[in-house]
Amino acid sequence: MSAAESGAHQWLVGGAYFSPRDRSDPLYTELEDSAPGRLLGIDERFTSPGTAARVSDATTLLLIYAHHFSDHLAVKLEGGVPAVFELRGEGQVRPTGAAGALLEVDLGAPANNPLATARLWAPTVLLQYSFRDATRRFRPSIALGATYTWYSDIELDEDFCAALNQQFGQPLALATGHPGPTTVHADAQGGVGTIANVGFEWRLAGPWSLVGSLSFLRLATTSIIEIHAEDGTQLVRSRAHIDVDPVIGALLLGYRF
Repeated sequence: MSAAESGAHQWLVGGAYFSPRDRSDPLYTELEDSAPGRLLGIDERFTSPGTAARVSDATTLLLIYAHHFSDHLAVKLEGGVPAVFELRGEGQVRPTGAAGALLEVDLGAPANNPLATARLWAPTVLLQYSFRDATRRFRPSIALGATYTWYSDIELDEDFCAALNQQFGQPLALATGHPGPTTVHADAQGGVGTIANVGFEWRLAGPWSLVGSLSFLRLATTSIIEIHAEDGTQLVRSRAHIDVDPVIGALLLGYRF
């Protein structure tokens, strides 16, 4: 059966499981300059050894459109419901100097975790090559492609926010001459990632098929947390680079037309 006979278009829907193989740099922090901080030996910029950010596993609904140019070559556009991930912390953020312990925040404290949750958007395009003759019921495949990622619905844990405001925000607001309540903001930077995929298609009755795949995604992100004074002045900015690099397993039902 040729590509024309079996249908050049195909929709696939099913579940996907993301398993990150994450690696994180220690948290890097910048503080607003203050005379009390200089007197106490607190550096404006410091790294907290032993700190790390970890990304949780996640499941989601995957939707794919495939266009088959021939019996062997196809392009696939992947989307679906953006997965929600949890960000967990390890280690203590502690400024330099003898007074640094007064501003310490434990990222690994159970009350502070998960530090945040975020929804990952990752539309993907893949060029796929299928092996074996198109008349075979079982056909393995390989694919290469790229994805562009960004994050939405970022929410910080309330206890974590309270600890940041109490330990960092309020003391720094007073020290820098910006008294009043402080607020915590979070962001995550996405970008372009590359993806490699191995899979199979098992033809069922008529236009239906069962499709499975295992994808290896090269994906990095930068997690950012800021504390602002009541007047909007940035008092603290911390960031951590995370190589997420998830392995993604998917099982889908396909329909050709």
